[in-house]
Amino acid sequence: MDRHPPSSAFVRTRIAESVAVKQALLEQADVIAAMADVVAQALRAGGSLLTFGNGGSAADAQHIAAELSGRFARDRAALPAEALTVNTSALTAIANDFGYDEVFRRQLQGRAREGDVALGISTSGNSRSVLLALEEARERGLSTLGMTGASGGELRRRALCDHLLTVPSDDTARIQECHILAGHLICEWAERELFGAAP
Repeated sequence: MDRHPPSSAFVRTRIAESVAVKQALLEQADVIAAMADVVAQALRAGGSLLTFGNGGSAADAQHIAAELSGRFARDRAALPAEALTVNTSALTAIANDFGYDEVFRRQLQGRAREGDVALGISTSGNSRSVLLALEEARERGLSTLGMTGASGGELRRRALCDHLLTVPSDDTARIQECHILAGHLICEWAERELFGAAP
């Protein structure tokens, strides 16, 4: 089989596309700032951040939780953040017994407390497991945050989030790149607010 490595033109095109979407994301700086403030204030008051999503969004949920429970830019006390995607026994038991759509909602029913923040991530805005979990979070009085793509899907239509970041793109890869950028900004601000700027 002939081998054809990627051309520099291919790489440059994709990088330029990513830069363009991030440039457009500047229009939602206020949304990201509001989300960062919600997370920082909840953590300051003793609440937790509970994150969830499917596939690449599950990876982003875990990444964001890890930056808070571990460290982002400085050594400091651990912050209470948990991704509801990592307990395989819970995920498979709930999916087997109640259906996959319930995997995050069921965990929130047992874990969420008033003062916590729920962050649901879905590039389409239509992931039923994410929608049901955000419904549950709202019913329990949690602050609800969402990250999605340009259309916003059902997340936008049903207004399930106190603050919703809609990345101005329909390309899943570009959307996910912006989600983790926003996640990093949220983590950086929370860390700065609670422990001061990194030395």
